[in-house]
Amino acid sequence: MEYLEEHERRELWEKIQDALFNDQIDQFRAEFLEMHPYDQAKIFEEQTQDIRMQIYTYLSPEEMADVMEHIDLEETEAYFTEMDPRFAAQVLSEISTDDAADILNELDKNQVASYLTIMDDEAASDIKELLYYEEKTAGSIMTTEFVVVHANQTVREAMLHLRKEAPDAETIYYIFVIDEEKHLVGVISLRDLIIAEDDWYISEVMSDRVVSVQVGEDQEEVARMMRDYDFLALPVTDFQNHLLGIITVDDIMDVMEEEANDDYSKLAGVSDMERPDEHAFQAAKKRLPWLVILLFLGTLTANLIGQFEHTLNEVAILAVFIPLIAGMAGNTGTQALAVAVRSIATGDNEKDGIFKLVLREAGTGLITGTTCGILITGIVYVWKGDFFLGLLVGISIMAALIVATLAGALVPLIMHKLNVDPAVASGPFITTINDIISILIYFGMASTFLKLHLLIS
Repeated sequence: MEYLEEHERRELWEKIQDALFNDQIDQFRAEFLEMHPYDQAKIFEEQTQDIRMQIYTYLSPEEMADVMEHIDLEETEAYFTEMDPRFAAQVLSEISTDDAADILNELDKNQVASYLTIMDDEAASDIKELLYYEEKTAGSIMTTEFVVVHANQTVREAMLHLRKEAPDAETIYYIFVIDEEKHLVGVISLRDLIIAEDDWYISEVMSDRVVSVQVGEDQEEVARMMRDYDFLALPVTDFQNHLLGIITVDDIMDVMEEEANDDYSKLAGVSDMERPDEHAFQAAKKRLPWLVILLFLGTLTANLIGQFEHTLNEVAILAVFIPLIAGMAGNTGTQALAVAVRSIATGDNEKDGIFKLVLREAGTGLITGTTCGILITGIVYVWKGDFFLGLLVGISIMAALIVATLAGALVPLIMHKLNVDPAVASGPFITTINDIISILIYFGMASTFLKLHLLIS
């Protein structure tokens, strides 16, 4: 089955929809189900409600579950709301428990209660268990559909058990081993299980060096562990080391995308990542809180410039270089911010040390500041024919870039230490803060230079 481009998917749908509109159920099912569930989901999302309602009647709950597992969580509420409640409950029963729990978290509480009441007891019980855990923790993203074997079983017994349970398991590449009290004691790969002798005990072939995470662990830390260890699945335990579930690599990919979107939205200065189909009012409501804060900070910048009105009146040419110095400080601060936030997100700051990161950024600020300062000194001297003015602008830019680089690196690191999301130190926020810093440096230098110039004269 090959990957379909957008135009290929549309062409395929044009062929399939004839069968749909002519009530040729068998032909529609044969052609629609031949596609990968991802392509089915993309086609499904593009249809009107009337066509979707018809598709619900043509597909079984199990087939519809495959489609729904490939649809963005934010969109699922609308689809489940328009389904017949009993059909929706059956679909949820067929979806893997972790994905079903994620979908239910997007729905109204009354809807959730209704679906859980209609669903079969076993599926409802498994999903309720996951809904209990706090969002963005290991417990909220784990699945309870996995295979375990006992340490005192033989390989033959374990293989018979695996054949029986594998169809309902999310993955069988890793098989986790428990003792009689359900404590996690080891792990064995499917390969090692297959090549082991039938009469060997699992305890003889398993590895007891098993890495696990606590059920309350933050999902970002779980993602980092799976990346570092190259795991396909990671067991989740309680504080007594009882095995509760597993987290699979496909769920971690979703977590990484979610965390990246979250960080990017904060760096962009919005409270949550906006979707293209949102109304202007919704988008404005998300952006306004940050913009209002930045407006007040900008007013502070304007007030600072007003404090140096006397200096500006004496040397009006100074005003020409305000945007240049403020812009350069904002740019270099944002660069340092991006490096620091990435270092925190990947855990590099813990591995390399905060001091090393700050020292490197200080050195970078010194080099870039000195280089830009020398260049602008020469440019202003050639442009305005005033070496004294060039020196003022050059030293101001050098100092502003050094301070702005340090601020860009230190602010997110301090926030991280205070258990505040470092991405909140967003680009617009750091830029505005560095505007204030650069204005203070520039006019502070200008006042000092004017006094020196008067003394020399």
